[in-house]
Amino acid sequence: MFGKLFGRGTEGPAADPYALPVPRRRRNDMYVLRALGDTRVLAAVEAADAGEWEAVKEALAPFDLGREHDVLGVVADVDGVEEWIGRAVEEDKEHRATALLISGARHIMWGWEARTSARAVDVTQEQWRIFHERLHIAEEQLLEAAELRPDWVTPWRRLLTSGRGMSLGAAVNETRRDAALRREPLDLETHLEWLSQLQPRWGGEPGEAMAFARAALSRAPQGHPLGCVIAMAHIEDWVESDDADCLVDPAIQAELRRAADHSILHPAYVRRLGWQNDFNMFAMALSLAGERHTVRRVFQALDGAYTSWPWTYFAEPEKEFARRHRRA
Repeated sequence: MFGKLFGRGTEGPAADPYALPVPRRRRNDMYVLRALGDTRVLAAVEAADAGEWEAVKEALAPFDLGREHDVLGVVADVDGVEEWIGRAVEEDKEHRATALLISGARHIMWGWEARTSARAVDVTQEQWRIFHERLHIAEEQLLEAAELRPDWVTPWRRLLTSGRGMSLGAAVNETRRDAALRREPLDLETHLEWLSQLQPRWGGEPGEAMAFARAALSRAPQGHPLGCVIAMAHIEDWVESDDADCLVDPAIQAELRRAADHSILHPAYVRRLGWQNDFNMFAMALSLAGERHTVRRVFQALDGAYTSWPWTYFAEPEKEFARRHRRA
C-alpha cells in the first residue's frame, strides 16, 4: 500500500532516458541538482559555457524556450553568455527571437550581479549605473523577442523582473503581468514573480501577496504546481519579518499541508523538468513552519536533491537544506 501511495509500486515509473546520473552524495546525503537533472539541458549549458551558439541551438531543440522558464533560466545563468550572445542576435536572423530571449534574460541576471543582494541604501552609485544599464538592454531585447514571438510567455515574465528593478511603476508591471497571464493563465513563474512584486520591500502592502497567492491557488486544478505560491508567500512573510519563528503556527502549518496535498503531493501532479524546484519551495516553507509530517514526505521525494532557490535566503543555504533534510 505504501509503495503505491509514494509512487514505489512493483513496476515503478519508466526510466527517464535523459536523466543525469545522481552525482556522488555528500556526507549529509544531499547533492546539488545540476542542469535540471537532464542530459539535454546539460549539453545546452556546456555549449553556452563554450560560447558555441550552434551547439546551444541543437541542444535546445527539444524545448520550447518561450514557455519553459526553468530551461531558459539555467542557460541564462551561465557566466559569460553576455560576451557572445550579442553576435547571435545580430547574425542569426532565423533564430533572432531565441537569441534575444536568452540575451535579455542573461542581462537581467548580469545586472543583478552588479547590484548585488545588498539593501538599496548600501548599493553604490556605480553599481546602480551598471545595474540600470544592463536592465535597459534586457528591456529592449525582451520586448523585441515578445514582438517577434507573440505566443511566448517567458519574455513577459522576465520583463516583470526588469520592470521591478527599474521601478517602472504599477501600471507598466500590471500590463506585463496581464500579458503573461493572457498567454498562460496558470503560469507558476509569472505568479511567483508577481508575488515578489507585492512584497512591502518592493512597495506592496502587508497581506497583499498572501491574498494574491490564496486567490491563485483557488483557481488551480488539483495536481497543478501553482500551489507553490502558498509556500513562497509564507517564505516571503518570513523574509519580511524580524521574528525567525513567525511561521511556527498551527494555522500556517495546516495551510501549507493543504496546499502541498492539492499540488505537489496530489496524484495528478506531473514531475515535469525542474519539479525539484517545486518541492524545495515546500520543503523550506514547511520546515520554517515547524511542520513535522508533510515535510517528511516532501524531503523523501527530493531524496537529497537541492536547488539553490529559495534556500539562498539563508546565509549558508546548502548547510541549511542539509540540516533540515536530516531533521525531517
